[in-house]
Amino acid sequence: MSVSDAATPTVSAFYDRFPYPGDPLQDGPPPGYNWRWCVDSAWACVHGVLPPAHAGDAGRCWNVLDAGCGTGVSTDYLCHLNPGSRVLAVDISPGSLAVARERTHRSGAASKVSELRIEQRSLLDLEGEGPFDYINSVGVLHHLREPEAGLQALARLLRPGGVLHLFLYADAGRWEIHRTQRALRLLSAGTGQEGLRIGRELFRVLPESNRLRRHHDQRWALDTTADVNFADMYLHPQETSYDLDGLMRFVASAELSFAGFSNPQVWDPARLLHGELLERARELSPQQQWALVEQLDPDISHFEFFLTKGAIERPSWSDDSALLQCRGTVSRCLWGWPSTELLGPDLMPLSIQAEDLGLLQVWEGEPSLGLGDLPLAMDAAERCSRARHLAGLGVLHLVA
Repeated sequence: MSVSDAATPTVSAFYDRFPYPGDPLQDGPPPGYNWRWCVDSAWACVHGVLPPAHAGDAGRCWNVLDAGCGTGVSTDYLCHLNPGSRVLAVDISPGSLAVARERTHRSGAASKVSELRIEQRSLLDLEGEGPFDYINSVGVLHHLREPEAGLQALARLLRPGGVLHLFLYADAGRWEIHRTQRALRLLSAGTGQEGLRIGRELFRVLPESNRLRRHHDQRWALDTTADVNFADMYLHPQETSYDLDGLMRFVASAELSFAGFSNPQVWDPARLLHGELLERARELSPQQQWALVEQLDPDISHFEFFLTKGAIERPSWSDDSALLQCRGTVSRCLWGWPSTELLGPDLMPLSIQAEDLGLLQVWEGEPSLGLGDLPLAMDAAERCSRARHLAGLGVLHLVA
């Protein structure tokens, strides 16, 4: 394995000691779903429409890269949520990769896709691979000494129109974490088992009224019960975090287009404001609204978002005649399907009408038909209204 980033040997050794994430291994498919790892759902969210599947295929055969797969949690979902696709998962830590191979073996992940490769490689050293339709890189680039080089490397691997899903640390919500990290470095805690012992002892001996201890006890104690999670949060040897302006400069460094947050509800001012103040917020541009939320909510500890190569031209679907020509597919990320009472893509309760369910079930049985040709006792205006509503909920993906 060639090494292209100065932090790679140190970070690799750290994750050999603390393979991350520490999700338990289990036999059978991973629990539930994460729609951001279902390429159909992510693509529809970004582009507003799916390309047609190839004739004879059960679904779209995407070319997927899991860049920095760790112990294979994301890889497992990428395989189970994208049947028939080709998946390449890479990481620099042999210890983490051993867990990833065991995880995907026990889950049967390889049987779901046309190809699964799990390899010890840096995301910076993937020349000759791709191009990829979808790249997932969650919690990885901020552990490079030069994150911009990592983003540029991924951009080169992405096909035109392809989607890149990233997760990066945010400054505001990590204020206490950063201070704790610096304190542990001053105490020469290190990044191994001794550091783990010193870190846990620090939170035990700090006064209960201390802000760092309060923040840890109230927000992170449960998440860091597992030693690997505690180490990843407080002992990591290489970390960069961003504010919103820095994030946008980072995206621009690779000439990629920002395609929206993958947790958009977090960035909606209506989560925090109402009345006159919400009306004022709604008058701002989208980026100004995000900046307002960033200032109002100092608990935001990360950014998760989509990027694309090339400009995004989302169809509005305001033209009934165009919408009636479209085909549709039901999201894979629904709990309780088929029913009018579901858990939706974000695993939140979702109710749809019986007529909505009827439309979806007919379309599921006749996927080659356009909306206007479905055998339904429903006029064109109602078909279009229901299709727009269901697509907005992420329950239905429209197909060109």
